[in-house]
This record gives sequence, C-alpha cells and structure tokens, in this order.
Amino acid sequence: MGRTVLPFSRVLEQEVQEWKKFRRGLRKEDQQFLDRLFEEAKLHVQAGVYASRPWPFETILVSILLEHEKALVELRSKLRAIEEKEQSAGPNDENPRSS
Repeated sequence: MGRTVLPFSRVLEQEVQEWKKFRRGLRKEDQQFLDRLFEEAKLHVQAGVYASRPWPFETILVSILLEHEKALVELRSKLRAIEEKEQSAGPNDENPRSS
C-alpha cells in the first residue's frame, strides 16, 4: 500500500498549529504579523501541492518570500515613479515636503 499524502492546505494548517506556542510568546502587535505571514503562504497552496517537498515548511517559507518580493517590486516601482515625478518638476518648483 502507498502512503497517504495530506492535502497541502492541511499540512499548512498543521504548521500554523505547531507555531502556536511561538506565537503566544510574541508581543501582541507582533502576533498579527506572524498571522499575516501564514496568510501569505496560503496564497500559494496550489504551488505547494505541485512542489510536494519532503519538508513542507520550505515551501511555506518560499511562498512567504515570494509575496514579500512582489511587495518590494511594487514599492520600488512606486518610489521610482515618485522620484521621476519630482525630477521632472524641476528645481524651480518648490517641494512642500522639503520646507
């Protein structure tokens, strides 16, 4: 008989449960951030199914990193747009933030 493989969504939920004691040890304001990290991992459950890694936590971490990378790219793009807008305004225009 072959072994039964749990659905990745269940594996992810088990990991969340295993981190409950760690979560309780965090400050209240930090607990919400840990929760958000696991929520980000849930966005990639299907990829976790395909990956079928021997250590599912690796897949969870890569999922979280993927979401962070997407956020960084978006923030860099917004920052670049702001910088370009400020540069195109020219030195004659008064920047209210620098006053």
